[in-house]
Formats: sequence, C-alpha cells, structure tokens
Amino acid sequence: MNTRLTIRAAAFVGLVVFLTVPALSQAGDWDIAGQASLELRYFPYTKAYASQKNITASPSGTLMPEIVYEWGGGNDRLTLTPFARFDADDKHRTHADIREANWLHVGSNWDVVVGIGKVFWGVTESAHLVDIVNQTDALEDISGEEKLGQPMLNFTIEEEWGVLNLIGLPGFRPRAFSSDNARLHGPLATTTDATYESGKGKRHIDWALRWSHVFGDVDVAISHFQGTSRDPLMQIQNRWGAPVIVPHYNQIGQTGLELQYTSENTLWKAETITRSGHGKRFYATAAGFEHSFYDVAGSGGDIGLLMEYLSDNRDPAFAPASGADNDLFVGARFVLNDTQDTTALMGGAYDLQQKTVFLNFEAERRITDHLKAQINGRFFLNVPDTDPLALVRNDDYIEAKLNWFF
Repeated sequence: MNTRLTIRAAAFVGLVVFLTVPALSQAGDWDIAGQASLELRYFPYTKAYASQKNITASPSGTLMPEIVYEWGGGNDRLTLTPFARFDADDKHRTHADIREANWLHVGSNWDVVVGIGKVFWGVTESAHLVDIVNQTDALEDISGEEKLGQPMLNFTIEEEWGVLNLIGLPGFRPRAFSSDNARLHGPLATTTDATYESGKGKRHIDWALRWSHVFGDVDVAISHFQGTSRDPLMQIQNRWGAPVIVPHYNQIGQTGLELQYTSENTLWKAETITRSGHGKRFYATAAGFEHSFYDVAGSGGDIGLLMEYLSDNRDPAFAPASGADNDLFVGARFVLNDTQDTTALMGGAYDLQQKTVFLNFEAERRITDHLKAQINGRFFLNVPDTDPLALVRNDDYIEAKLNWFF
C-alpha cells in the first residue's frame, strides 16, 4: 500500500472541502455509489520458476466506492474514488490506491480539474500508444488497461477550433509489480528502489497538452507529453550478491497523433507516436479498422470485426521492451443487445517475426440490476526465449468475476 499517497490524497480532500465550505453550506447533492467484486484466477499450467508459489487457483476481492458532491447547478463537483484489493497469494497485489480525489469546476466554455484524476487518450483497440498521463496499474491486469490516479491540474477549453487540454502533473508514481514469488513474475527479483534520470526523482513536474477536433466524419487529436516516462527501463544489476531487476525512469518527450474516420458501418482508427529520451528517437503505430454487422440474421445482436497492425522501431537496449513491434491483431466484438447486456470481445495478436501469439477474451453478462458476471482469459502461445512474453509464458490464466454495484 502506498501510505504516503493515501495520506496526501486524504489531506487534499480535506483541503478542498475546507476551501469550499461557503459553497457546501448551500444546497447540494450527494451521491454514493461504487462496486465490489469477488474474483478467482485459474492457472492451468505449472509454475515456470522455483521461486514462484505453486498456485493453481488464486482468489481476491476489490472494493471501489465513489463519493460525489455537486453544487452550483452542477458547475462544481467533488469526487473521491478510493480503491482497495485483497489478494490471497500475492502480497504486492494486496494494495490500495486513490483513483480520483478532485474538484471539478465548469465555466462557460472551459473547465478545470484539480487533484488526483484519470485521463484517457486513444482510439485503437489492441494498443493505446498515446495514453501516457496515468501510470499503469500492473498489479491489476497485464493488459495495461487499469491506471493509477495521478496528481494533476487539468485545464480544458472548448472553442470552434477544437478542444484544448493543458495538464500540469506534479509528482510521479512508479509502477508496482507482482511479488517475486507470485505468478506473472519472472525468475529475478524486482526491487522497489527505482532509479531516475531526473535528479528530482518522483518530485519532477511533468506536463502534457492535447488538441482535438472533429472535421465531419474525421476525429483528430494531437498531443505532447514532457517528463518522466511511465514505462520503466528494466535494468539488471548486481545487488546484495545476486542479480535483481531495477526499474529506471528516463526523461522523455512524446508527441502523438490520433485519427478516427467513420464510414457507414466501418471505423478506421490510427494512433502513432514519436518519442525521444529512450536512446535514439523512435516511432510506433497502431492502425486498422472495426467493421460492424447489425442485427445479424435477425437476432438483434451485433458483431464487430477488428483488425489492426502494430509497428515499433525502438531499440530494446535503450527503451522499455515492446511486445508489439511487428504484430497483426485480429478480433471480434459481440453485443447481443439483450436485457442482460451480454457482451464479449475476443482477439489475438500475432507477431509476424517471432511467431508469438497472445490471445485475449473478455465477456460479461448482467445477472440482476446490481450483479454482473464476467470472465476473462489471457493466453501465451508459441513464445520464444527472445520475446518479452517469455517471462510469463507459463502463466496463462482464466479469471472469473462477480461484480456487485451499489
């Protein structure tokens, strides 16, 4: 648990409430909601390393309430979203975080968010290259979809020429990793004593900006980030008489482009970035389409077919490893449009050079107004020793979840 972050977040919320006492004395609206879950991961294959626990079934649970207070006709809002997980087998995965703890004020054509928040950028399905503001919560899922809360000052202005986001990012959050003896962890220990290119370490102030606009059927966004890389360079060093992995965070500059074109039943999507600071400047791209078939065979259900190509020319000696340097992703999205809101997403990424296959599926179905069942799967096939996924190739898993919304 990141105790310092929790204390700072609590102090921030108290400060915001104190500063807004005059406003809170007026009529406002409270809303308390959230979700809790029970989860079970099943690992069908035996462990790959002697250092790992011999785990087949691993239970865990989460709690994520959301407390919102609005006043001023909805122009001001306080949000607090804490998150906690208990895991029976991975002590690092038992952790707490503040996903959001912020104040939002809305003006005539602008708004500002102050505090801990989350920002998502991106349009493609298989990779979110431009999404760089928040740190990945690697303890939650290897997909990289889950993010940690980030201290920020986020100013947004909306005009006829587009939407402009200006973001100041005081304070850096290093990535957390599974315990050394847990599944989904390699053979070497990973130290929490990370190193930084900046002499200010975690206190370095980063910044980002993004402009977006819609031109008819085309959505365009251009972004830039300057500061501490969210992706660590995993260096092997000799400490305490044994090799260990030490995360190192470089200072980088990343410029990104997002494009989405809507053509009847087809969405054409692309993300591309260029980044400096990890050795020689490199480029990465994810581009493809999603074509939808509606009311298939009169069933009322929809099917979306996805295909994307991913390329990345980074030098792995100086940049964090990428498992998508020359890959083809193919997938399908199923939406039944039934009363239970049943959906499923299945896909696979095939490395055209190393022949590695990463399969992924996610499905969910509502049981009642407050209960939802979910099942996920991650599978690693034909993984050679030279692929970054080689460290976890024995850790395929199926995950069942029961989510309760309140």
